Amino acid sequence: MGTARRSIRTLVFLLYLSSNVLADAASTTEFTFLGFRGNQTEIQTEKAATIQQTDGLLRLTNRDHNVTGTAFYREPIRFSDRSDSKVLCSFSTSFVFVIIPSSPGNGGFGFTFTLSPTPNRPGAESAQYLGLLNRSSNGDPSNHVFAVEFDTVQGFKDGDDRRGNHVGLDFNNLSSAVQEPVVYHDTDDRKEDFQLESGEPIQAHLDYDGGSDELNVTVYPTRLGFKPATPMISRQVLNLSEIVKEEMYVGFTSATGKGQSSAHYVMGWSFASSCGADPVISNWLNVSLLPRPPRNVSGKKGYDSRVIALIASLSIVTLFLLALLFVFVMYKRRIEEGEALEDWEIDYPHRFSYKDLYLATQRFKESEIIGSGGFGTVYRGNLPSSGPVAVKRITQNSQQGVREFIAEIESLGRLSHKNLVNLQGWCKHKNDLLLVYDYIPNGSLDSLLYAKPRRNGIVLTWEERFEIIKGVASGLLYLHEEWEQVVIHRDVKASNVLVDAEMNAKLGDFGLARLYDRGTLTQTTKVVGTLGYMAPELTRNGKGSTASDVFAFGVLLLEIVCGRRPTNTENFFLADWVMDFHANGGGVLRAVDQKLGSSFNGREAKLALVVGLLCCHQKPTARPTMRNVIRYLCGDEDLPEIDGNLGFSDSAREDLRSNVVCNVSSDRASSSTTFSFSTEVSSGSLGNGR
Repeated sequence: MGTARRSIRTLVFLLYLSSNVLADAASTTEFTFLGFRGNQTEIQTEKAATIQQTDGLLRLTNRDHNVTGTAFYREPIRFSDRSDSKVLCSFSTSFVFVIIPSSPGNGGFGFTFTLSPTPNRPGAESAQYLGLLNRSSNGDPSNHVFAVEFDTVQGFKDGDDRRGNHVGLDFNNLSSAVQEPVVYHDTDDRKEDFQLESGEPIQAHLDYDGGSDELNVTVYPTRLGFKPATPMISRQVLNLSEIVKEEMYVGFTSATGKGQSSAHYVMGWSFASSCGADPVISNWLNVSLLPRPPRNVSGKKGYDSRVIALIASLSIVTLFLLALLFVFVMYKRRIEEGEALEDWEIDYPHRFSYKDLYLATQRFKESEIIGSGGFGTVYRGNLPSSGPVAVKRITQNSQQGVREFIAEIESLGRLSHKNLVNLQGWCKHKNDLLLVYDYIPNGSLDSLLYAKPRRNGIVLTWEERFEIIKGVASGLLYLHEEWEQVVIHRDVKASNVLVDAEMNAKLGDFGLARLYDRGTLTQTTKVVGTLGYMAPELTRNGKGSTASDVFAFGVLLLEIVCGRRPTNTENFFLADWVMDFHANGGGVLRAVDQKLGSSFNGREAKLALVVGLLCCHQKPTARPTMRNVIRYLCGDEDLPEIDGNLGFSDSAREDLRSNVVCNVSSDRASSSTTFSFSTEVSSGSLGNGR
């Protein structure tokens, strides 16, 4: 009987002992993945996560924007002792990962190692939520998630986690309770930092002791070859037991963001847990047994954003200092070369770059010359900003040319009228003086009247001639009476009248022009002009006036109607010639250009010839003003009677002829005429365009 009792007791003890052994065995979990090829049944992947069969890598996300990916071990793992739910099982895990940014310095956002009540994270968002939580669930105690985050950008909400490239401990919340920059301890007292998104393999160890609630996190590049003795993070996590349920799933979550993305890979993973036993340590992964790491397609390693900002700031400061130095050197060189702005230049801002004009004229190529005169040569040019232009290059070392250059800018530079040539700007470069005008395709009136062979077969019709006469008259009226100052042109002639594509006249070449205020008298006493167009009083006192411009206009008017030059070497004067026809009574129309034949308006032609004779009167006071001239030409006012001798006495006429004949030459585009007593005469023409 006693023997039976002892046998029963022994059997009960053995059953109790075997049940405890089985319970201990059931609460211990251990697995190792040296790569993931062939392990699809043991790893549950969702969203962007996948196991790549070509290389056996577990890829959590690719470099697409705003995606998430999760990968969890399929079986739940016991994390608390059945006898005491407040005591957690010890666990240890190790994994090797690689993060490759889309471009250097532009990766994101990171990944987590997670303990989760589910083998996935439904509703989790991308970017700063790392595929773990979302806006509404973040911070909710019912989440029951614990994660170690590996973050490569500024942390969640920026104000809480202020650093990128960090490791943090997250308890139901992505605002890390503990956060440390990524470093490893080379020795006990020396730290080395490194980048998570370097594209090189990095190993992580997480060791939790259920008895002491101590968690150690160690992260280091696998090239180091050994696990550092001092962990990166070492903390007691007393609240972990309030978060972790009896059974949990272990795995990874990851996410990319808008404009910031990285590919996140896991090369190998080991895990071990034990309840009620000594602390466990997972298998140390031998990197040489893992698959080859993915190829780093991002190129060079990105720099920290603060480093980039510092480099950018220094670059901007350096460029600013270099710009100041360049301006100083150019200003000094300009002074040394005599190109500092002079007083007269300040008021006329339309200054062109010499380089632009040099290229526009094909380096002042001879084939681009469209005219020349006593003080310069005119080139056709083409500016990208304004199209075709005419560039007048003043003859170097010509004192008169310099005076003409300044006078042209001072006068024409501020004038604006449809019957005046438009001066676009100017350039002063070393000894080069350049004037830039609108390009006038039909060239000068002189060339249209006399060029042989005639350009493009053009013969000016009477209607065109009459409109040109009125156009020049309108331009002179503007100069004499309608602008803020009185402008005396002093060189009105056919070669200084340009004709545009619509056959509109434009008076140009203001190199001899003078300006003075209304109510004052001109102070100039130097005789300038072109023979044949010069009023007789200029040879006596040299004082140009609006009346002397009217005289030149009268000669020009007769020239346009008659098709003959004002004078020649055969003692011929156009005004006398026309006056002779007029004096014969009604025969003045015989002076009309014979090339017109009978194709002209007799009334307008007679009117124009008489107005021209009135303008050529010897006495300045007897000449009409330009306003009267326009009224005569438009028929708004009756013509006065003409003095039969235009104010000349016979002896005075003969004296004038003898004085001029010996000193005159034809007014050509390539020549100028000079009186023997230092009278200045302008260049003949700017030729075919301006």
